[in-house]
Amino acid sequence: MRLPLLWIAGLPGSGKSTIARLVRDALVLQGLDVVLLAMDERRKVYIPHPEYTAEERERAYAMLVDEAVALQRQGRVVLIDATAHRRAWREAARARAAHFGEVIIHVPLEVAMAREAARPEGLVQAQLYRRALERRRSGRPDPGLGEVPGVDVPFEMPAPSVPGTPGVLVLDGAALSPQQAAGRILDWLAQADRAG
Repeated sequence: MRLPLLWIAGLPGSGKSTIARLVRDALVLQGLDVVLLAMDERRKVYIPHPEYTAEERERAYAMLVDEAVALQRQGRVVLIDATAHRRAWREAARARAAHFGEVIIHVPLEVAMAREAARPEGLVQAQLYRRALERRRSGRPDPGLGEVPGVDVPFEMPAPSVPGTPGVLVLDGAALSPQQAAGRILDWLAQADRAG
């Protein structure tokens, strides 16, 4: 298999992290040297005390792309698990990676909100959507809560594929189980590898 840099993106609560771990585990079982870069974890390394400002996000995503490309150049399969609501961040990786794939886990905002509300506090701030909606409703700032994709800023879908451009796979994260979504990604990677 060509050693891809695969970005799995989607709204918070879309299921991308669960799917990314399943894909990683399956590729490891195939004997590949795989590294999973989860932005929720990497952000704390890049920026130990994040404030989630727009400028900070730009820096964090630039550092994430730098790290991913460096790991791919070392001969590793690199999976990125990050919201990446701005197309430009994903395109920056596409421009620098030897083999790049982009997977968007698309879910309606209501589904993402319900999933995120059930998530315990951990690496990610809890209740992102509830807090963003309350901030919008009240007009009061919420310190430490940056722009929330899907509420404050849109999720930018990929540009239409141009012939010869590495592919984009969009999956319905509300209709597919994480296992089904991971299976489709693995099939897509295998098909891309056979196509050369």
